[in-house]
Parts: sequence; structure tokens; C-alpha cells
Amino acid sequence: MTVTPPPSRLATAVERAAAALSRRRGRLLHPAGRSFTGEMMIWGTPGPPTGAGLLDDPGRYRATVRLSKGTPTPGSWPDVLGLAVRLHRDGGHPFDLLVSSSGAAPLLRNLPLPRRDFTGTYTSIMGYRVGPRRIWLAALADPDSVGLGRGLSAVAAATRTDTPRLVLAVASAVGPWRPVGEISIGAQLDAEEDAALAFDPVRNLPPDLRVAGPLGWLREQTYRGSRRARGADAQSGGSTATTV
Repeated sequence: MTVTPPPSRLATAVERAAAALSRRRGRLLHPAGRSFTGEMMIWGTPGPPTGAGLLDDPGRYRATVRLSKGTPTPGSWPDVLGLAVRLHRDGGHPFDLLVSSSGAAPLLRNLPLPRRDFTGTYTSIMGYRVGPRRIWLAALADPDSVGLGRGLSAVAAATRTDTPRLVLAVASAVGPWRPVGEISIGAQLDAEEDAALAFDPVRNLPPDLRVAGPLGWLREQTYRGSRRARGADAQSGGSTATTV
């Protein structure tokens, strides 16, 4: 069942509050980060299909990747870490995947968890509706990849000497994670390109994938308010460089 959004008056209030905070501190959510060129390789879903074509059908896509700290805390202090991936589809709407440091277990994949190391589990926290079913997405550590390290400086250093990778996975609320693809992180973008990026994990989705639950509604209002204060739109930014 689709969750009915709260009254528009409340939505307007949340958006205005987010815009006011953004005018004071810049990017409201995950202000400290580094952005990179990237690539997303979709292998296809092992076992039963999810019903979302982008996850079920093999493909290779240019991407823009941003790793960030939520608050931000100094240096390598613990924080809720974020990974944002914009998948660029030729002639189509982009797909924005935003995941936060969390736990892989069923009871933990809905909770943002602070940590120090950028290598680890990131989950969508909010679920997605695919037809009558609900799924969660995650970026998991690749045991065969170079680590991302602690702190944003360490992340940038890792991309200068190698191509870090994360595993894209899908799961139900209580099921195991099923790998469906790979996210590769390439060259770092400059500060101006990073500042121009504006993600929208609610609007920038394929037509057969929709956010589920009140968290999706809250994220939609806060991201809209933050973009409005920055003079950005839902598809601002994104690298046009060659993929890794």
C-alpha cells in the first residue's frame, strides 16, 4: 500500500526549514564530501528478478560518485557516512542512489550507524516499492578491492593510486543481500563540480522503482529545500568525463 503524504502545509514547512538551514550552512545534508567520476556495472539479479529493469537487466553506465560525512565531524572521527551515486542513462532520466553507513543484518539495515572507515556496508535505509514488493539496496565492501580508508583525505588518496570498488546488492526486509552489480570509483572532481552536484533519491528513479514509507516523503522535502537555497535543481551537476 502506498503511504499517503502528509498535508501540503506540513510539506511546505519542512521545505522552508530545510532551505533556511541551507542558506546558513550551504549543503544541508552531508556537506563535507568528495566527488568522483565512476561507473556502475549491472550484472543482473541472481535468482528471481526484482521487477525493476535497471537491476534485472545487465548494463554498463557512466556514473558520478560522492562520498561524504553527515555532520561533519573532524578528520576521521565517527560519523554517519554517505555514498551517493548518480547513474547516467543516455537519453534517459538519471538514477540517484543514496545510501548511508549501516548494518547488513535485517534489523540494522534500516538504521544509519556512525563509523570511521569508509569501507563497509551502506544501505538505502528507506525501502523501495517494486510492484507489490518492497526491496532495499546496498553498497557492500568488495573484499578484492583496495580499501577507502578513514577520512575524506584517505578516500581521495585511494582513488589516486587505484580504482576502489563496491558491490551493489538488493534484499528484502529480512532476506540475504544478493549482488547485482559493481560501483567503480575513478578520478576526483574539483571542488566546484562537487558543490554543483544536487541529488534527489525520490524523484530521480526509474519508473518501476518507487520509494516507500514516510522517510521517502521527508527526504523529498528536505532535499527540495536544500536545492532551492543553493539555486540547484534535481539533476544539477554530474561528471561528463570518461568512465573509469
